Amino acid sequence: MRQRVATAVWRVLLAGGLVCGVGLLPWLTRTDPAYTVLKARSAEREPTPEVLDDIRRQLGIEGGPVQVLGNWLGGVGRGDLGQSWLSGSDVLPGVATALGASLLLMGVALLVAVVTAGAVCARTLRLGGQRRLGGRRRGGTGSAVLASLPEFLVASVLATLVGVQLGWLPALGWYGPQWTVLPALALGLPAGAVLGRLLDDLLPGAFAEPWALAAAARGLTGRSVARQAVRRCVPALLPNLGLFVVGLTGGAVAVEQVFDIPGLGRTTLQAALAQDLPVLQAGTLALVLLAALATGGARLAARLLTGPAVRDGALSSLHRPAPPGSLLPPVLYGAVLVVVAGVGLGRDPLALDTGQRLRAPSLAHPFGTDALGRDLLARVGHGALDTLLLASAISAAALLLGVLLGLVPRVAAPLVDTVNAVPPVLLALLVTAVVGSGAATPAFAVGAVAWAPLATHTAALLRQERATLHITATKGLGAGRAYLLRHELLPAVLPPVLRHALLRLPGVALALASLGFLGLGAQPPSPEWGLLLAENQPYAERAPWAVLAPAAVLALLGALAVTAAGALRRGPRGGRRPARPDSSAGDGGAGDDGGAGGDGGAGGARGVVGVVGVVGVVEKEAVVVR
Repeated sequence: MRQRVATAVWRVLLAGGLVCGVGLLPWLTRTDPAYTVLKARSAEREPTPEVLDDIRRQLGIEGGPVQVLGNWLGGVGRGDLGQSWLSGSDVLPGVATALGASLLLMGVALLVAVVTAGAVCARTLRLGGQRRLGGRRRGGTGSAVLASLPEFLVASVLATLVGVQLGWLPALGWYGPQWTVLPALALGLPAGAVLGRLLDDLLPGAFAEPWALAAAARGLTGRSVARQAVRRCVPALLPNLGLFVVGLTGGAVAVEQVFDIPGLGRTTLQAALAQDLPVLQAGTLALVLLAALATGGARLAARLLTGPAVRDGALSSLHRPAPPGSLLPPVLYGAVLVVVAGVGLGRDPLALDTGQRLRAPSLAHPFGTDALGRDLLARVGHGALDTLLLASAISAAALLLGVLLGLVPRVAAPLVDTVNAVPPVLLALLVTAVVGSGAATPAFAVGAVAWAPLATHTAALLRQERATLHITATKGLGAGRAYLLRHELLPAVLPPVLRHALLRLPGVALALASLGFLGLGAQPPSPEWGLLLAENQPYAERAPWAVLAPAAVLALLGALAVTAAGALRRGPRGGRRPARPDSSAGDGGAGDDGGAGGDGGAGGARGVVGVVGVVGVVEKEAVVVR
């Protein structure tokens, strides 16, 4: 009980600190909020001392930031979020309307993501349900490319092609359900590809468990077995799904900008730029509450799905030896990426030639030229150094921090909820306010949130792995916590989390690109990939190669990340091919393959767990039938 109270207090302190930090934005930037509000209201009016004093009295900020925060918190306690500094209207109705638009968009985008994830896993589900999964190697290049496409680029292409040229769906505005389709596709397709890859990583372990063998022996259809396999794997993914819910709500700023959607992310960003503190604080508070509800609901759903199995230690490990992917695809993709960067580095990315504006690809300019006649291959190559090195460094730091915090979920969970509630765009503004603008600003902003999905994944996998039969058996043989963590838990958790980090590498690059697209990252004439996309996006219809070149390199990075993650998969010990899942109940149990993914073990514990796994078939048959 004390731990729960301490966790609740920790959550409240973090959320309050975030909201109060947002309320200090004008003073952190060392700008006069009265001057900013004056320019937003009337850019032509002279900012005389008398005028500024009058605005301060109107806004009630003459007492400084402490008084402003106190007045706002007092109003929140009475259910009053204040009035907008710009329009003078009540904040609550406007924020509620923006939240409703974002929740509707999030719901449709989440549906698209689930359908996309199902398509990514369709082959594994079909083969596993038919007991023909065997030792097949993983593919996933197509889903990697889809996951690597920038959301704002997908939004721009859909708006231009489907909305404008074909006229099938509305391209701008927010007037009804049909206006949600294109932005939901732009948000849901990349998110679904990531979720699908994570689910596909767990499914083979579920199909090899004793209950699946028992279900096949009792004559259950492959479709029923596949449904139960998904149900078995979903609890490990639900915490990350909760993060996606919040990200699709508050982090969809770029897509909302493209489609002119009055969502919460865009409203919060506009309020931050105009320093409209009541709207900014109300939007942030709404995101914090949504994050708490989404992650709490995800954890509750995970407990309901697993039932008493976690408490009783009756699960089998999902992380079994599997054939590693071929080394050829990542080597090939990496070689192409190195060649593109190497050739581009030999060219001048800043050389202007207005007579060669928007030229199509040719021998002289293999990627074509941009609106100023600059060689796109040169700019992509030079941008690779900034984007790839920065994204790799952020991903490595996020992996380390995510694993460490994932080991202490009571500390990390409230922190994840709070961090995930802050869109990277808003965080970039806060970072800019504290440390100033520059090339490091997007790195700080993205790095501050990149660890959260990895910490959530680590904690979820640890919770599942601690409830496995072989851990229970190892404890029975006298193993202590340090031994279990080093030899059983970490070897089981680190490989999938490392593969998850590799899958997130293109996402980190995309986050950096999104900030550049919104003007909060690198500034011209930098060849950073996000800035390249932002600069050339207005010419996408006339010169599509100007956008496709950096987008193709981002997709190549995604393919490299996914295939490299597959190549890191640990194969069976001793060079043996893994036993076919339908060979026997003993092979599918927790004997040789039932470990936590590590080569170390507690000796005789493996044999004990093998017996327990066979005996557990009878009990788990009831679960499958039910």
